[in-house]
Amino acid sequence: MNHDLVNLPYARSWRDIPQPVKPRALSREGQWRLFASGLRLGGFIAATLAVGWGVWEIARSLQENPKRMPAAAKAVPVKHLALKTDGHLDAAWLVRTLALPRNASLMELDLLRLRDLLLAHGQVRTATLTRNFPDTLEVRLAEREPVVRLRTDLGGGEVRTLLVAKDGVVFEGAGFASEKLEALPWLAPARLARVEGRIQPIAGLPLVADLLERAQRETARLFATWEIVSLAGLEADDEIEVRTRQGARIVFGTKGEFFPQLAKLDAVWDQLAKASVPPARIDLSLGREVPVSFAAQPLPAPAAADPVKSAFTFRFSPPN
Repeated sequence: MNHDLVNLPYARSWRDIPQPVKPRALSREGQWRLFASGLRLGGFIAATLAVGWGVWEIARSLQENPKRMPAAAKAVPVKHLALKTDGHLDAAWLVRTLALPRNASLMELDLLRLRDLLLAHGQVRTATLTRNFPDTLEVRLAEREPVVRLRTDLGGGEVRTLLVAKDGVVFEGAGFASEKLEALPWLAPARLARVEGRIQPIAGLPLVADLLERAQRETARLFATWEIVSLAGLEADDEIEVRTRQGARIVFGTKGEFFPQLAKLDAVWDQLAKASVPPARIDLSLGREVPVSFAAQPLPAPAAADPVKSAFTFRFSPPN
């Protein structure tokens, strides 16, 4: 008769057999060695922290009170300009703008004056200068981005292209790609206010920047046709006028939101694509009604000095 054999785990040696015996307690000598090892490790960590803290305190003390620095360290000339910026200015521009004296040390630099030199360029919104001893001047910049271009006479018949940021600050751009600048609309000629020879910020630019940003995001195909933005009617009529490359004038009201006006413009523009004559003026500032006028061809009769215009009005129903 066959009997089933029970498979028992096979132990190769007595060392493989579990032995639930408490480990042997350390002797006093072993305990002392373990304690001494812990002391050495703790001392090494404490020394490392102390050295790091001391270096940090010395650097902070020298930053706050550079007079404590040894005379030899004060005489080290500036060797490095470290530029950190969120825009387009580069190290070459920084060197030209600061124009540091040759062999000047960090202690000899007037940081407030250098900061004013940087802020004199409208492209620089904020500037922070820090001495990093022994020989590095760190410069941190926050830059403005342009929303429109402007051509103006700076005097003496010199006409120059300038850039205008959304806060109205006018500046000469540096480091921008030509493709980026060519995509910007022009600002219609306007009288620029000057104080002590410096061009003052142009009022109304935050509204223009909001309109252009929304148009570029919501109706990019229409925004691509915009060529000139005029602020002539802003103060008197609360209007911003945009002229397209095809010659049409589009009027936006600043009292209402720009998004509904852009939506109406998009709908009207699709309808006008079927017209045989391009529109001359589209007024989006009147709420539900959008008057559109067309400039017809001048009549051949010499008595017709002005072109004949025709017009009609699109009406939009309020949303349910």
